[in-house]
Amino acid sequence: MSTDIPPPGSEPGAASALQILATEHWSLLATRSLTYTESLGRVSMFLAILSGAVIALALVAQADHFGPTFISIAILMLAVVLFAGIATIARLMSLNRDDYRWVIGMNRLRHAYLEMHPELESVFVTSPYDDVPGALRTFGINVTAGRRLGSALHVFQTLPGMLAVIVAAVAGAIGALVSLAFGAPRLVALLAAAAVFVLAVLLMGAWSRRSFGREDPSLAPRFPSPKS
Repeated sequence: MSTDIPPPGSEPGAASALQILATEHWSLLATRSLTYTESLGRVSMFLAILSGAVIALALVAQADHFGPTFISIAILMLAVVLFAGIATIARLMSLNRDDYRWVIGMNRLRHAYLEMHPELESVFVTSPYDDVPGALRTFGINVTAGRRLGSALHVFQTLPGMLAVIVAAVAGAIGALVSLAFGAPRLVALLAAAAVFVLAVLLMGAWSRRSFGREDPSLAPRFPSPKS
C-alpha cells in the first residue's frame, strides 16, 4: 500500500472546499459593493442638502442684505446641515468598519487558498493575513515607516475625512454667525469661525480614532503577518 502524502489541494473533497471558499469570497465581494454604494449615496445626499442650503441662503441674502433675518435663518439652516453631516460621517464610519470586516474575511479565505495551493503565493498582490497590516495591504495603503506623512494625509482623502473638513467648515460658519448675532466685530467673528473649525476637526478626528479602536473578538488575528 502506498504511503505517499498527496500534494496540498489534491485531498478528497478539495474541489468542494475550493468551491465553497470561492462562493464565500464572491459573497463578500458583493457585500463590499453594497457598502460602497451606500457610502456614495450617503455622501451624495449630504452634498445635495448642503448645496440646497447654500442656494437658499443666497436668495435670503439678496432679500435681507445679510441683515438680522439672514443671520437667524442661516444659523437654523446650517444647524440642519451640520446635523446631516455628523449623521453622514457616523454612518460612513460604520460602513468602513463593516468594510474592514469583509476584507478580514477575504484575507482569511485567501489564507485558506494558499494552504491548499501554496505555489500560488507569488501571484497574489493582496494579503493572506488577517491582522491590521494585512488588511491595510489589501486596501492598498502603504504604512511603511517612510510613508507616515502619506498615511496621515490619506485620512483626508477618505470619504469620512473629506466630509469631516466640510462639516467642520459648516460648524465654523455657525460660530461666526452666532458671534455676529451677538454684535461681535468681524475680526472676532473670523477668529470664532477659525476656532470652531479647528475644534470640530479635532473632535471628529478623536471620534473616528475611538470608533476604530473598538475591539471585536471575531476579528482577532488568526493568521498574523510574519515579523520581518
